[in-house]
Amino acid sequence: MAQLKYGTPAKIFHWSIVALLAAQYPIGWLMPDIHRGMTPGAGMTFHVSIGISILILTALRMIWRLTHPVAPESSLPPWQRLSSEAVHWLLYVLVLATTFSGWLFASFRGWSLSFFYLMPLPMLASDNAAAGRTIDGLHQATEWALLVMVGIHVAAAFAHIFIYRDRVMQRMLP
Repeated sequence: MAQLKYGTPAKIFHWSIVALLAAQYPIGWLMPDIHRGMTPGAGMTFHVSIGISILILTALRMIWRLTHPVAPESSLPPWQRLSSEAVHWLLYVLVLATTFSGWLFASFRGWSLSFFYLMPLPMLASDNAAAGRTIDGLHQATEWALLVMVGIHVAAAFAHIFIYRDRVMQRMLP
């Protein structure tokens, strides 16, 4: 049976992913371009490590959501319930696609990276420059699509807080 509000684990997953994404975007945009033959430095190590953390937390969040469903807010009109569900699942897909494509891109570059300098990361493919360029384009497209979806999600949250004043957001706040 579906719960009426999100439990503590769901909130921890959600807000941890939010915090990591808030750190991830500036690191990704501000680190210098790495060209063929260059060794990735700390910026890339942290960017990929945070990405892997986001990937793992998102997968766990999806499993949690499937095994611990939360009933849609009954006060919402059907179009808002449907659009809310669609945006949430699209966010999951885009987070997974963005993080996985970033990991694949690093793999196609032939890099050897570690998880926060603690342990080596398994690479998913071998050095392939052409595939790397293609995956890099996909990674950039998904990061922008994800940013747009996050903007829509945040705008909807603010609409519920400041316009509708329906306390829907209270279900995800600590």
